Amino acid sequence: MSDENQSGTPAGPQPDPLRFFGTTWVAQDGGYTARRIAVAVGSLAAAVAACFVLRFAYQGLAIADVGKPVTLLVVVMFAVCSALAFRHTWDAFSKRPDPDRQASLRGLLAIGFIGSLLAYAFRTLTEAPGEKLAREEYEEARRQYERRSRNPSKKRRRP
Repeated sequence: MSDENQSGTPAGPQPDPLRFFGTTWVAQDGGYTARRIAVAVGSLAAAVAACFVLRFAYQGLAIADVGKPVTLLVVVMFAVCSALAFRHTWDAFSKRPDPDRQASLRGLLAIGFIGSLLAYAFRTLTEAPGEKLAREEYEEARRQYERRSRNPSKKRRRP
């Protein structure tokens, strides 16, 4: 019996597609390297554009003459939120985040979006973001499938 179904896809668990990469991360084919380069450049370009937007916001605060404490508070808030978002995003590439914690951090991650963009850009320098975690989960699912689908007639019988 063949390990493929009628549509030509292998039987058993299928790899989960990653954003911007689909399933090219499995065999690292189909333009995988070009996609990694494009995602890194795109993430860095988005982070630079976001910094310009924040610069305009800072200039707006200066024009509004809100005072040094408010301006300092806004700058520190964006810096801290970006650092926390970077760390959270980086950690999410190696382990599945808790959905409840993810929901509670949504506002912080939105404010610190520059940190998330930078984490995404830096991770693409070594792999597709989340590839290591997806590969571990996929290989474990394949091992379990192989273990469950062995032909029982070929198993050794204990005397």
